[in-house]
Amino acid sequence: LMNAAVAQNVEPARIAQHCDSVSMCFSKGLGAPAGAVLAGRREFIAEAWRVRKLLGGGMRQVGVLAAAARLGLEQAEATLRRDHDNARCFAEGIQELNLPLFSVNLAAVETNIVMVNITGRWPSPAEFCQRLQAVSEEELAETSQAVSVLMFPWSACTLRAVWHRDVLTHDTELAKNKLEFVARKCQE
Repeated sequence: LMNAAVAQNVEPARIAQHCDSVSMCFSKGLGAPAGAVLAGRREFIAEAWRVRKLLGGGMRQVGVLAAAARLGLEQAEATLRRDHDNARCFAEGIQELNLPLFSVNLAAVETNIVMVNITGRWPSPAEFCQRLQAVSEEELAETSQAVSVLMFPWSACTLRAVWHRDVLTHDTELAKNKLEFVARKCQE
């Protein structure tokens, strides 16, 4: 919800107005260690509260978590916009590499998620992700850096990269360089 609101430059309420209920996790892009909020009609919330009690849910002394959630909400626009900008920078960097191994649809990069398409049968998305995560002696010798990039093999021909508050602009540059290094090694 928050990523969509920032990307569309609208208040979250404008998106949520079309929903009967909304659940939002504070530990995702907002960076709180835990917590979520559920909103809806009074009867819906009463039933959710009853079911939570039946299942034994609940926490005590949650003020610290609530404070982290509040801080995340207060900083959401700036933090999420930075995440979106980093994702866009990464996608544009891939496009600029102009390598036949992969491509990115820049029009589809609207938030903090980048889907990278791999062309051909080798390497598979899973193999490419493993190579992005691993640090080899050859990489250390050539780049003088040990960079491990975590991406997810989304489908048979797609990788998924997601930015969050702990991935900085410098980290995004390192990830682009690592992707180029791995792609070059795969082509050799």
